[in-house]
Amino acid sequence: MAKDYADERGFFGEQPAREISGRPPGDAPAHEGKVAVASSNAGHRERLRARFQEAGEDAVADYEMLELLLYRSIRRADTKPIAKALLARFGSLAGVLGAPWHLLCEVPGVGSSVALDLKIVAATSKRALKSEIRKREVLSSWKQVIDYCHAAMAHETREQFRILFLDKKNVLIADEVQQTGTVDHTPVYPREVVRRALELSATAIILVHNHPSGDPTPSRADIEMTHRIAEAGQSLGITIHDHIIIGKDGHASLKGLQLF
Repeated sequence: MAKDYADERGFFGEQPAREISGRPPGDAPAHEGKVAVASSNAGHRERLRARFQEAGEDAVADYEMLELLLYRSIRRADTKPIAKALLARFGSLAGVLGAPWHLLCEVPGVGSSVALDLKIVAATSKRALKSEIRKREVLSSWKQVIDYCHAAMAHETREQFRILFLDKKNVLIADEVQQTGTVDHTPVYPREVVRRALELSATAIILVHNHPSGDPTPSRADIEMTHRIAEAGQSLGITIHDHIIIGKDGHASLKGLQLF
């Protein structure tokens, strides 16, 4: 990259304190105020860490949880304004973790390494959720399926069409994003869906896609596309268990709504 981003870890790195002696009362050197601020930040950080450790996650607000994360990247500066700016920009803690790297970098105080650390946390959380449904009977772990799909897709800025491929015991074989579209449309080809299921020896699938608008209400096109895939799979012994639509604040199940 031709232009390096500022590394806020170095920018906010701890500076060695200078010894202060032999000055007239009230004649404090310019750096003393910075030392006092750093000391105040350190005290706040320790109190917040102690509260989290002793009382648990419910004892801290969302912006304080973000502060705790930011401490790992920003060593000395006051991270509260940065945490609040992130929440103001992206609306929620989930929105912050789901935000694209380049948009995170636009928030004042968040440079490339802080944005990368936040994306690592988000990816770790997503993998943890996915591990809850891997090698398990998916239909008996429905909440975990929804949680994983929400973490993976709810804050994507473009529509994604994801397929969960299952074996005859409804255990997850593969999880694939088959298509990525625009903000309000993803091209889906029933033949390609069925072909991929046959390649993986899947006997059932769960269709999932997101609505970047945030509203998970199924459209007429969503319903018609689901019927076409179900018809294509039926003759080959491939069952469509459900089509889930993910929004920022919820989801819709076409099976639950009796739309196919």
